[in-house]
Amino acid sequence: MLKAIAIVAVVLAVGIAGVLAFALTKPDTFRVERSLVMKTRADAIYPLVADFQRWTGWSPYEGRDPAMKRTFGGAAQGTGATYAWDGNNNVGAGHMEILEANAPSKLRIKLDFERPFEGHNTAEFTFVPQGDATLVTWTMYGPAPFLSKVMQVFVNMDSMIGKDFEAGLASLKKLTET
Repeated sequence: MLKAIAIVAVVLAVGIAGVLAFALTKPDTFRVERSLVMKTRADAIYPLVADFQRWTGWSPYEGRDPAMKRTFGGAAQGTGATYAWDGNNNVGAGHMEILEANAPSKLRIKLDFERPFEGHNTAEFTFVPQGDATLVTWTMYGPAPFLSKVMQVFVNMDSMIGKDFEAGLASLKKLTET
């Protein structure tokens, strides 16, 4: 019996060491990006992203916790606008601040997560005219600390976050094309 327990402990230790070693091979940064063409002008889409209070109409994260607490501050929109949230485990807690607002072509946002995991990232939205349409790209990038690398062994972050970006862009498209 003692021998069986020792074998299980060794196998478990080797497995954990293997996961940790594999995590070390993951990149030190991450980047998730999705794009969608919307049949409207950039100046019709841009205000919905540059004003955090309007995110409730299209962001995939807004409906995940109806009781989520939201705090808006700084400028009403554009550079200096801030948004903090505190919600259930589906949305966690964090805050955003628009650092760069070049209407109607680009927004750069400082994005800090407090829970369930701490993270300090950058989100960008770009709006590129294409005739009577606009190519909208939502990007998030940042450092990948060791805990993030361990998570990446089990979860494809690009697919997980990318699905949310795709849903958000589809909602933004529906909202601006109607």
